[in-house]
Amino acid sequence: MIEEVVAKIDDWKGKNVSVHPLSGGLTNTNYKVEVDGMSYFVRVPGASTELLAIDRNNEYHNTKAAAQAGVGPRVLYHLPEYDVMVLEFLQGKTMSKDSLNVPGMPTRMAQAIKKLNAGPRFFSDFNMFRLTEYYLNICRDRDIRTPEGYLDRMPTVAEIEKAMSVNPLPTVPCNNDLLAENYIDDGRQLWLIDYEYSGNNDPCFELGNTCQEMQFNDEQISEVCSAYFGSAAPDKIARMKLNMIMSDVGWGLWAAIQAKVSKIDFDFWGWAEERWGRAVEKMDSAEFPVWLRDVVKK
Repeated sequence: MIEEVVAKIDDWKGKNVSVHPLSGGLTNTNYKVEVDGMSYFVRVPGASTELLAIDRNNEYHNTKAAAQAGVGPRVLYHLPEYDVMVLEFLQGKTMSKDSLNVPGMPTRMAQAIKKLNAGPRFFSDFNMFRLTEYYLNICRDRDIRTPEGYLDRMPTVAEIEKAMSVNPLPTVPCNNDLLAENYIDDGRQLWLIDYEYSGNNDPCFELGNTCQEMQFNDEQISEVCSAYFGSAAPDKIARMKLNMIMSDVGWGLWAAIQAKVSKIDFDFWGWAEERWGRAVEKMDSAEFPVWLRDVVKK
């Protein structure tokens, strides 16, 4: 498909074009395309991505909004018939879990997130509780296995949602999927990429989710919270901690679906089990009732 996409862009006709596959995508195939020495980023959607609740119109709108906020790459071409966007190629280092665990990085991450959250509203909303229900229905309809004991824990998930809805935070534009590789450091700022799951959401999901992806310790979680909110207040920490659980609950189910439908060579089932194991560990911890109590306080 990449050849068809390249051929569709009139500005590139008659020019020297070379295509280089990029590693790292868990849903799509990514390419660096060089046109007369100028670099572009092209993403080609993977198989059955509609099952993962990816709305390409939402993604296109939100990618443009993130660029407006000064934290995402600009959209240079859009080919809706292929669900393809051609983005400016960000010159910088694609981050890893290790590089984001370096001292000072939690603060820089929080600053980048705050910049995105202060930008233009996104096209639609994102709610991990609703997405988890959607993924469960997909699993049920398509006979996709879920991690052991998953359904038994749904009352606990309902308890988390009830506690977090007592004093809800205003929703803001969120990426919702800030894995390490979705940060790019150009030496001056961290850029945030990949808006497939983006939507207006509780900022503490964004913060908690990325802390979970980095496996941050309590000190790093407090640093993120302080850099974002100005202090590490117990209700905000509790909100982040509960959203860390929901990150693993929802994205663990995403991985279970990918294990069935994806053609990418990755151990999605192992990832689903790992995430579910972390979620259960936190739900069974002595701190869990404390988080439920703290999150309802102002």
